[in-house]
Amino acid sequence: MKSVRFVGSSRSELSAFPDSAKLRAGHELFMVQVGREPDDWKPMSSVGAGVCEIRVRDPAGQYRVIYVASFGTAIYVLHAFQKKSRKTSGFDLKLARRRYREAKAMESEG
Repeated sequence: MKSVRFVGSSRSELSAFPDSAKLRAGHELFMVQVGREPDDWKPMSSVGAGVCEIRVRDPAGQYRVIYVASFGTAIYVLHAFQKKSRKTSGFDLKLARRRYREAKAMESEG
């Protein structure tokens, strides 16, 4: 089972989700850890190769967890946020891209 590594402030971003959304996101990340696909996800190739987005629908709103699992040793959580509009904001995409580069560097360091 791959470990989960958080890049930047993604751990605290995920921790700020409402409890029900946090529980769902945690379950979906566990599914990725054991080699299965999350229930609701989509590829995010605009962020980087192998990047995916977990979509969590909750009574409190829509939440997203952007991660990459295609690196060898770990699953890297790049960004977690509440989605407030139909389209993912440029800020969120830019932040995820920067953290993707950081995760690649972390992976190459071992």
